[in-house]
Amino acid sequence: MSNRATRRRFLQDAAALGASLAVAGSLPAAQKKQGANDRLNLGIIAVAGRGADNLAGVASENIVALCDVDVNRAGKAREKHPRAAFYEDYRKLLDHKNIDAVVISTPDHMHAIPAVAALRAGKHLYCEKPLAHSVHEVRVVRETAAQHRAVTQMGTQIHAENNYRRVVEIVQAGVLGPIRTVKVWCSRRPDPGYRAKGKTKPPAGLNYDLWLGPAPYREYDPSHLHFVWRWWWDFGGGVLADMACHYMDLPHWALHLRSPVTVAATGQVLHKGDNLVPDIMQVDYHYAERPGLPAVDLTWYHGVKGPDLSGKRLIGDYHSGVLFEGEKGSLVADYGRHKLLPEDKFTDFVPPKPTIPASLGHHREWIDAIKAGGTTTCNFDYSGALAETVLLGNVAYRCGKKLDWDAALGKATNAPEADNFLQREYRKGWKL
Repeated sequence: MSNRATRRRFLQDAAALGASLAVAGSLPAAQKKQGANDRLNLGIIAVAGRGADNLAGVASENIVALCDVDVNRAGKAREKHPRAAFYEDYRKLLDHKNIDAVVISTPDHMHAIPAVAALRAGKHLYCEKPLAHSVHEVRVVRETAAQHRAVTQMGTQIHAENNYRRVVEIVQAGVLGPIRTVKVWCSRRPDPGYRAKGKTKPPAGLNYDLWLGPAPYREYDPSHLHFVWRWWWDFGGGVLADMACHYMDLPHWALHLRSPVTVAATGQVLHKGDNLVPDIMQVDYHYAERPGLPAVDLTWYHGVKGPDLSGKRLIGDYHSGVLFEGEKGSLVADYGRHKLLPEDKFTDFVPPKPTIPASLGHHREWIDAIKAGGTTTCNFDYSGALAETVLLGNVAYRCGKKLDWDAALGKATNAPEADNFLQREYRKGWKL
């Protein structure tokens, strides 16, 4: 497919997505399939690493089919679920009879294709963050989920914890006053990776061609697979794609953020590997005013222990976190704790009465919503907008230009060169 045709298709898909989501908002919830005490029949695509954690999260249901391209890593899951059918190819799992819903925990580059196939097959879907590898793929997944009225959940598990709920209540109660600035940071840096020096043979038990899927062909090297795939543009999106959905989820939720209007990014590659995702990075997102709320500047940093690319500014011992800066005060939070600043100003602070109920659990929420015909807090409409925003930071970094983002069009109106990073051509034999 030519670049021109690719851009044209992306714009067409973006317009269709806007229309479909508008229609989906008026559709009834997914039809009830089972009683609350019945168990769902689940298919699990990728069962080691994050997949093992997600499998444990849904183990209360009937695990009828497992899928993994690496039979060696799949051994523990197969031992725990000996009655489940096992497949190397996700397409065979989707052909398995009587599957109600699917859990996908593959690397980012293999999220969208099985996700869309599962949705088109009428399955409900749980998919790991950041939902897909590219902005285009995120939009196709969101559109397909809306069209098929699927009950969906993206794997941002911290969303279900009580700490985030209490922070959202404080922010939305106006304790900090109007908030126009948010800083988000993560101390993680990527690991160096290396290309194979010549033709290599993958280890026995690994279907490497299927693992590559739509990504460009690369000779096998251990630094491509199993967690470290995150540090290659071919397969992941660096620290930003790996971690920002967890941390930026909090300000998106608390401040009703959705799509930025501008995105700019800078960064540096400091390691000596062949992978070129940045070790340190800053992304500046600007969001327009929302009803009753001011415009917001949100800045993401990674590779540093505080909200400052130089690494000189620290916020106590919060080496990864979120800082809301309001007119009446600030609040810093990480996954499990939060603190109002300056501390002496809030000595006698009484938290607002809890209004957001405790979650039943991130996976349980999805399971129960399927059974009851409801929805989830991280459904693909909400979490898709979050994932798209995160991935736009990588688009801005890779094209080297501040983007004026038109969310309705799905286009950087000032930077046609950004289209090359909003989606990519797939390896021959693969399509979405």
